Amino acid sequence: MPHFTIEYSANLDDRIDFSTFCEALRGAAVATGVFPLGGIRIRALKCADYAIADAAEENAFVDISLRMGRGRDLETRRQAGQVVFDAADAYLGDLFDDIPLALSFEVREIDPDLSFKKNSIHQRLKAHE
Repeated sequence: MPHFTIEYSANLDDRIDFSTFCEALRGAAVATGVFPLGGIRIRALKCADYAIADAAEENAFVDISLRMGRGRDLETRRQAGQVVFDAADAYLGDLFDDIPLALSFEVREIDPDLSFKKNSIHQRLKAHE
């Protein structure tokens, strides 16, 4: 289970196609070979209200959070995180040269004792193998 949440400043709406960005991150997550396909979730949430640094209107941010289940060693988590971060960085590319932009990414493990799930997507994927 990797669940990605992308929070971004509203001033990026006209600069980034977030549907394509989500797909780029999904592709990177799949490419790691670490995550089960049926568990990947990526969502982008626009932040209409925000304050950044000196409050200049052109300041922008993309903050990505990855929550994953326990059971992977630190190096595996780090390598998978780097693959996803590199994909995000590559997608945003030249935007860093055009505007003041902050990209952040954090990987967190979910406590299995406090995580409740129900998912029929895995069954559908197995039926199509």
